[in-house]
Amino acid sequence: MSPDMRTILHVDMDAFYASVEQRDNPELRGQPVVVGGDTRGVVAAASYEAREFGVRSAMSMADARRRCPNLVRIRPRMAHYKSVSRQIFAIFRQLTPLVEGLSMDEAFLDVTASRRLFGNGVDIAHRIKNSILEETRLTASVGVAGNKLVAKIASDLDKPDGLTVITARDVHDRLDPLPVEVIPGIGHQTLNRLHHLNIRTVRDLRLAPDRDLESVFGRFAQRTRERASGIDRRAVVAEREEKSISAEETYDVDLEDRNDMERELRRLAETTAQRLRKSELQAGTVQVKIRQSDFRTFTRQCSVQPPAVSAEQIYHIASELLGAWLAENADTRIRLLGVGGSKLSPAEQPDLFGP
Repeated sequence: MSPDMRTILHVDMDAFYASVEQRDNPELRGQPVVVGGDTRGVVAAASYEAREFGVRSAMSMADARRRCPNLVRIRPRMAHYKSVSRQIFAIFRQLTPLVEGLSMDEAFLDVTASRRLFGNGVDIAHRIKNSILEETRLTASVGVAGNKLVAKIASDLDKPDGLTVITARDVHDRLDPLPVEVIPGIGHQTLNRLHHLNIRTVRDLRLAPDRDLESVFGRFAQRTRERASGIDRRAVVAEREEKSISAEETYDVDLEDRNDMERELRRLAETTAQRLRKSELQAGTVQVKIRQSDFRTFTRQCSVQPPAVSAEQIYHIASELLGAWLAENADTRIRLLGVGGSKLSPAEQPDLFGP
C-alpha cells in the first residue's frame, strides 16, 4: 500500500507519571507536581500545573524548585507506571497489531487495516481515548495523519486531552507556521545555526536554498527538506523485544575519587548482569553512561565477543570504558553513572555461578 494511503496514529499520554500520581492521590490534584529524584536529580515528569511555572521534564530538580517554590515532588514508582502502561498498550493491540512503542506512555499505531472494522482514523482515535479514560482514568492526546512524522507533530498541538487530524491536503497549512524545532533532530546547536540563516519556521525550512540546508545538515539536507514538507516513508514497526538492559544511579554527592567510581561501577554491573540473567539474555555490546556535575552526558560502548552475561565480564569492560573517558576528562566530578548491555540475544548458556 502506498504510504500516502496509510492512517497512522501517535498516542501520547498527558504528563504520564505525574498524572498517575494525581489520579492515585486526590490531594495532589490541582497541585504543581513533579516526579523525580531529590534536589540533585532531574524531573522525570511534570504536571500541567507545574508546567505553568516553566517546569519541564529533564530539568534539574534544583532549577524546578527555583521556578516553583511550592513544587510537590514525588519519588518515581516505575513498577506501578509499567503496570498502567501495560493496560494502555493492551488497548492499542485490541485495535491493531502494528503498535510501535516509543516509551511507556507513547506509541505509533498503524490502523490502516483496522478501518474496515472500526471506522476511520478519527473514529479509532476517539475509541482509544475513551477506552484509556474508562480503564485508567487518564487522558491521552492523539495525532492522526498519513505518516509517523506528521502524526507525532499533530499529537502535540492540542495538549492535554487533544485530538488533532492533519490530512495530506492541509499538511503545509498546518505545518508551515510551526517553529522549526518541531522537526525531529533539530537540537539547540542546530537551531542556533538555522536562526542565524533566518530559518525560523517549518515553511522557512521547506523553502530554504539548497546551499543553506547543506551547510547545516550536510548529506541529510534533502531528507530534512522532505520532513519539513511532511514527507515520511517510515513504516510502523511492532517491536516488543527489549533493545537494552541497564542500571544507573544519580548520586547525592558527586563522585570524584576513582575508587568510589569503580565501586559503583561494579555494583551497577552486578545489577545489569542480574537483569540479563532474569531475561535469559546476553549482551553483544557493553556501554557506560556518564553525567558530569554540569549535566553534560556522555556514553561509551564496546562490542563484546563472546557476548557478555556475567557481572565480572561486564564490570571489566565498563571499567576500561570509564578509564578511557577519564583519561580525556581528568579531574571531573560525576553525578550519574550507568552500565548497560545492548545488541541482546538469547543466552546460550546460563551463568552457573550467578545468584
